[in-house]
Amino acid sequence: MILLKIVGLVLALLVIAAVAIIAVTFLGRQSITDGFETNGVHIVKDGMVSVAVVPIAQGQVALVDAGNDKSGQAILAELSRRQLGPDAVTAILLTHGHPDHTAAIALFPKARVMALDAEVALVEGRTAARGPVPRLFPARPTGVTVTPLQDGTTVTLREALVSVFAVPGHTAGSAAYLVNGVLFLGDAADTNSDGEVKGAPWIFSDSQAQDRASLVSLDQRLLRDGVEVKAIVFAHSGVLTRGLAPLTTFAQKNQ
Repeated sequence: MILLKIVGLVLALLVIAAVAIIAVTFLGRQSITDGFETNGVHIVKDGMVSVAVVPIAQGQVALVDAGNDKSGQAILAELSRRQLGPDAVTAILLTHGHPDHTAAIALFPKARVMALDAEVALVEGRTAARGPVPRLFPARPTGVTVTPLQDGTTVTLREALVSVFAVPGHTAGSAAYLVNGVLFLGDAADTNSDGEVKGAPWIFSDSQAQDRASLVSLDQRLLRDGVEVKAIVFAHSGVLTRGLAPLTTFAQKNQ
């Protein structure tokens, strides 16, 4: 009886510790603004994560990530507001393969699902994630077929051009996308309430050091090539509309 009580107490303390760590991880983030629009990109808040709806042609849109809700309620509501149905989604660009970014993929059978080549196995469920928390969940086939993308390439989605960048660290195949001057960083970074860029949280990431190096490298590439960035979108926090400057500030502090 005493042993059971001790085991129960230990489990309770572990749960409390886990909740505390997760709370601290998310504390101070700038909130996601549902319905935020920048350069034609519309941000949909799906609980703790955002999904971007990007018009690519008349009656067609692409999604950046597919949310945390398998029912896709928030995404479908935005499509309905545009008088569109699920078949209007013809492309889904995944920043990475964690399940809070892939949940609603099955709702969009006409969509070509794309991810960086190093992330394909994770999205398809042939390999497991490696972060401290994600590694607790075994690999399971997802039924998703992914078109692999390569770092440094440009993908044409009807009338939209999407630049693809590798930013490994949060996961091995984390990707950033630039479309319409909007830079999507997924979970590779966040912004706090002061509008500062922060790296990926350790508890969900493969390697914080690699993540920081990837963000520094991305900033250098964009500056070197003179790429115009008008806004930066983060998956779990708000949107920054001060161009590339916030990422450059982060890079200067982490070189």
